[in-house]
Amino acid sequence: MSVSVTVLDPRRDPEPPEWSAFAEAARLHAPWDYGLLGLESRHAPHPTVLALATLDGRLAGAMAASVVRGPLGVRLVEVHNPWLSGFVGWTFLDEIGARGRKLLLRRMERELCRFAGLACAGVFYRYLSEEEVPLVSGFGRLGRETVGAAVLDNRFTTVDEWISSLARSRRHSLRGQVRKVERDPDIVVRFAAARDDLDGAELAELVNRHRTRFGNPGFDNRGPVVAEYLHRLVRRDDVLSLTYHDGQGRLLAFADLLDNPGVPLYQHWAALSKDEGGKQHLYFDSYARMMGHVVGNGREGLSAGRGKLELKQSLGLQPRRRWAAAVPRPVAG
Repeated sequence: MSVSVTVLDPRRDPEPPEWSAFAEAARLHAPWDYGLLGLESRHAPHPTVLALATLDGRLAGAMAASVVRGPLGVRLVEVHNPWLSGFVGWTFLDEIGARGRKLLLRRMERELCRFAGLACAGVFYRYLSEEEVPLVSGFGRLGRETVGAAVLDNRFTTVDEWISSLARSRRHSLRGQVRKVERDPDIVVRFAAARDDLDGAELAELVNRHRTRFGNPGFDNRGPVVAEYLHRLVRRDDVLSLTYHDGQGRLLAFADLLDNPGVPLYQHWAALSKDEGGKQHLYFDSYARMMGHVVGNGREGLSAGRGKLELKQSLGLQPRRRWAAAVPRPVAG
């Protein structure tokens, strides 16, 4: 068995010719797009790199990692895709079993530490599922449970069936909120893929203002979302953008759904506050529209990332346990 690992910097290294076919075979969400990785990394406080593992001459696995610079020049390799909250930062072809994945992970760890330099303290894994923890466990490796991710298993044939499954108070309020949005003559709603009518700068300004108002989650090393990134993201066929405008064309709220044959991810949500002229009920209405796509297209479920878990549970999403793992440099090397 021949294994080789290459670490690429999407900011400057050209896209590997086999990457597009691999991403399609592995059913990856949009943020794995090589061009988007480069865009995100060029503007991020900590660049994202990509480790590619080849098995017997065929690309078999990949790992996205941010090289985080800390005090005194110490560096840490954080394995995660920055805009895929709740999803592990690696991917493999389906036919690669647990033994093969463990081997490739060890090799990718080693090469990422070498790439990060002598000041690298080790590797930190985010968003591991219970099934993924054993792949990075072992002597000298530390793990702990962290905040879970909200995921809904789709067992419904209609949106109304999903609403009917919710607790009585939530289903009544949700139906009322959807009706109020639909009947408001001063709200224009559009939910579609490949949105060429949207301006990335306007979206980024709304998203970043919203994030500032509510604050970033703890241990979030991401910088602001950049206009160029969102401008390209919303134009993709596998990204659905939901917008609410008022009658004068002012953007009230924005959400996006990273579509996937398996589990789409409800990624961004941003809205004007009431003091800024925003409208009520839009957040809950957005879930009804996201579920309309999930149910109508037979997706396996819907992921809504981390945070607000109690509220999301009221909408039928359930917390999926997640772990983090730390691998000191001597162990990874």
